[in-house]
Amino acid sequence: MVCLGPACLLSELVQSPLLARQLKIVSIPFRGKRAAVQAIAVGGSRLRAPVPEWRASRFLSSTALFASKSSKLPGLSLELDDKQTADAIRAVEQAKTSADTWSVCYTDFLTPPVCKAVMEVVAPLADIAATPSGGYEQAERCRLIVGRQELVSVPSYPGTPMDDGVAAMEVSGNFLFDPADHRDFLGSILGTGIAREKVGDIIPLGDRGAQFFTTPDLVGHFEMNLTQVRTVSVKTREIDFSEIKVLPQKVSEIVTVEASMRLDAIGSAGFRMSRGKVVDLIKSNSIRVNWNSTSKASLAVKEGDVISCSGRGRIEIRSVSLTKKGKYKVVVARYV
Repeated sequence: MVCLGPACLLSELVQSPLLARQLKIVSIPFRGKRAAVQAIAVGGSRLRAPVPEWRASRFLSSTALFASKSSKLPGLSLELDDKQTADAIRAVEQAKTSADTWSVCYTDFLTPPVCKAVMEVVAPLADIAATPSGGYEQAERCRLIVGRQELVSVPSYPGTPMDDGVAAMEVSGNFLFDPADHRDFLGSILGTGIAREKVGDIIPLGDRGAQFFTTPDLVGHFEMNLTQVRTVSVKTREIDFSEIKVLPQKVSEIVTVEASMRLDAIGSAGFRMSRGKVVDLIKSNSIRVNWNSTSKASLAVKEGDVISCSGRGRIEIRSVSLTKKGKYKVVVARYV
């Protein structure tokens, strides 16, 4: 990673040899009373943020701290891609700003790897906390409540005061003759002009419609604009958390022995379908790894990775070990 900024501020960031090895420091001059701070993540992702001089050091500290944790270190259990890294850096900076101003704020809805990474990075920081809130206890996509530890201490379960950063919506219609799945509802929701980061989990309810989570300021927008899914006219309204219909999740464990850790091989065993069918689903972007789409059937997966398939749930690689013949014994948990 490369960090650009005033030398007088950057010098404080590389006191430890470990951090110095992970960052390349380049000095650029001030322009007036503002410093252009630029963090260029490995792979080409950019996060550009001109900030006042008194905030430049704090921003760089957040970025440098996350950079040191986001590489292959024992402290971070999942590797992030460029977009996830930028999202996580933004959330860490929000946490520090909220702590300094004694306020509480919410991030956008984040994927599980980003939530986990931010919470791991924030954990060692004094007086700063981050708590996930997704509307219900099993939520995958969550907003992080960030700020002072004293203010962010209430568990984010439905019905608590901390859930005021998430709103629950219900889409009602008769889908008996034109069934809609998760992708159909997501497409209609985003089709109203809202970014994916403003929408949490979507819970399909069969031929009755679906429920989903969003930010409170968008409730009126969806009630007015979300009027059709596929060919079905729908009514969208805000509901209470007590009305959320979440079915108990079924979990089964699968043990398989494979010649490689290719995505198509593990996906075939985990989802109980032919390898050719898995390849077709990968090509159609119906399979995601750690909530990121991929088009590579040969992608090497590893222990801890989560593979999701549209309409078929998801699998998690719980453990990987080698057999005497040099093959991979993989234990997979399937969630339906």
